[in-house]
Amino acid sequence: MDEIVNTLRKQFGHHSFRPGQREVIDDVLAGRDVLAMLPTGSGKSLCYQLPAYVRPGRVLIVSPLVSLMEDQVEQLRRRGEKRVIAFHSLLDEEEKGQALASLADFRFIYASPEMLQSASFLAALRRAPVSLFVVDEAHCISQWGYDFRPDFLKLGDVRRALGNPPCLALTATAPPQVRDDIIRTLGMREARRHIYSVDRPNIALKVEHCRSPEEKAERIIEYAQRLKGPGIIYFSSRQGAEEIARRLERSGAGRVAYYHAGMDGEQRLLVQQQFLHGQLDLVCCTSAFGMGINKENVRFVLHFHMPAQLEAYVQEIGRAGRDGAPSLAVLFYADGDAAMAQAVAEAELPHPHELREWFRRLPEGAGLDRFRVWVETSRFTDIQKRLLSYVLEREQSLVFGAPALLGERVAAAVEERRRWKRKKVREMEGWVHELSCRRSRLVHAFGEELAVRPDRCCDRCGLSLDDYVGRESRQTAVFVRDWREELWNLFFGGRPPHEAAK
Repeated sequence: MDEIVNTLRKQFGHHSFRPGQREVIDDVLAGRDVLAMLPTGSGKSLCYQLPAYVRPGRVLIVSPLVSLMEDQVEQLRRRGEKRVIAFHSLLDEEEKGQALASLADFRFIYASPEMLQSASFLAALRRAPVSLFVVDEAHCISQWGYDFRPDFLKLGDVRRALGNPPCLALTATAPPQVRDDIIRTLGMREARRHIYSVDRPNIALKVEHCRSPEEKAERIIEYAQRLKGPGIIYFSSRQGAEEIARRLERSGAGRVAYYHAGMDGEQRLLVQQQFLHGQLDLVCCTSAFGMGINKENVRFVLHFHMPAQLEAYVQEIGRAGRDGAPSLAVLFYADGDAAMAQAVAEAELPHPHELREWFRRLPEGAGLDRFRVWVETSRFTDIQKRLLSYVLEREQSLVFGAPALLGERVAAAVEERRRWKRKKVREMEGWVHELSCRRSRLVHAFGEELAVRPDRCCDRCGLSLDDYVGRESRQTAVFVRDWREELWNLFFGGRPPHEAAK
């Protein structure tokens, strides 16, 4: 038995690799730069976790979400790994200071891209050299990626500041253009590309056309009452997620909760942990619920609203069937959904009139720092501010003394992104109205051809729902304790000490 297989069994309790894992791990251990596109649920985290037990050193993992980092940290600790930490905005200054002083003691260091802009954090990383630089959800790097994050664009500079350690970029949803962006931005040299199909053969695909939002709501309730669970239902609006969650609970569909970015962090953590631990049957959510959810037995994913692009859709349905068992994805569509998807997609973009007015008020020769202050103190949304900051960084040569020309460049960049978003919505809408095999068209959008069509393929290939129906007896959710008691019970069992003493 070779060392890698022995480590797989000893540290992770597995006896074989999933497709793509061994090939990626071999290249990582050889010190090569690697871009790996593996389908959701395929075990991407193993590709950097296993090498850390074979070779000495520290692994730095850049991750876009606090929930995703905390989920990975919790999983490692459950396996007995103590040398792991996550740096993000929720850590207080005392915790950060203590961790930075002992950074060399850790094997796995998770960090948000924003944290890597801290000079003290970079200095600590240089004192405790990184042996592998990992970028999770690497599609966030590309401005053409569905979840573009401007802060990810600085990771190439961060990597160079750390001495260019070998780099592993991981994603599940990256068309060819996005893959090229990832490699270029990270400065990967002679990168090995391990590109596997986005197809998940065990997830059957279906689109159901409805006459109105009310008909969609009624059908959602019918599906939730009949389908084997647990399940996730996605919405484009917070209000929609809350409203349908209440209707589902009244209908007796089971233990239901809603989740969106408008809730406070403790509430979101409670819902996430209840779902992971089998205390909820259904979660009605926005896209904020997803990347940090590693639950193997999700049997169905429903979409009340059409996502704004296929990449987001693939990522969201990828929450289902991680155990390989038959699972179902159903998208409900009504006239007007494409327009709503477009409006949601463009909400991150400032309006041209706002941009013109903003640049008209900027002083001559203000300098980049002054521009940054103007962005931060403007009335733009957080997403719009990040986009403007990205464009300003890109056009630094125009910051001094040419605000009018800079304004034109920014407006052009925003318009280019607007046209791209409209193209992605049209592509998604075309998939909804596809008359032939949906699976074939889906993989084609990622530069693939469908090699094998599974028996349970899609509604265009004669899908029967009989295999997915079989509603178990479900309890009705009753939340009587506050979130502190619930979280204590989930993690430690029983009641908190101060409650038990009463």
